[in-house]
Amino acid sequence: MIVTLIVICEVGFWVLLAAGLGLRYLAKMPRTGAAVLLCEPLLEVVLLVVTVLDLRAGADPDWKHGLAAVYIGYTAAFGHYTVRWLDGHARHRLAGGPPPVRPPRFGAARARHEVKLWLRTVAGAGLAAALLQIGVWYVDDPERTASLTSWQGFAGRAVLIHGLIALSYVLWPKKPKGGDEGHVAGAGAGKDAVRPVEDRAGR
Repeated sequence: MIVTLIVICEVGFWVLLAAGLGLRYLAKMPRTGAAVLLCEPLLEVVLLVVTVLDLRAGADPDWKHGLAAVYIGYTAAFGHYTVRWLDGHARHRLAGGPPPVRPPRFGAARARHEVKLWLRTVAGAGLAAALLQIGVWYVDDPERTASLTSWQGFAGRAVLIHGLIALSYVLWPKKPKGGDEGHVAGAGAGKDAVRPVEDRAGR
């Protein structure tokens, strides 16, 4: 049931995203579209509630509950970033807005961008680990919660691997090749990826 709900939440995320952007830029109903996009965090709330109820009903904690915690952490950390990125592209393609600012590609600007993405991974992994720890305390049986603690290890490894990737851009900054010099001048303009003029659709 938990895995099915995770799939439903993921599909629901993209359905709500498409509906919200369509209402904002195709139907010319920006407030209604923003309201639809603001409903997206409810998907994670539903998943969290169902997971807790499943544990309270006596289900043994296993990989499905760990996966649910990691999914919630990931979407909390990267959901708003994804919505903002796609909103900028939709504004440009559907409403004649300015082209979205591309993320920096080279040098210190690219390194800062990668570090910011890594910090999102840290935040998502931290939230997942906290939810898993709450589950461990709630069940209060080390033999039954081994699966939850293993997912905490998975979250920690994700932070470490992504951190090493981000560090590589800091220690060995990527340099432009040939005709790419023109991209360097505007490389620092992007914050995370794009910054729409108006964004009330955070997850």
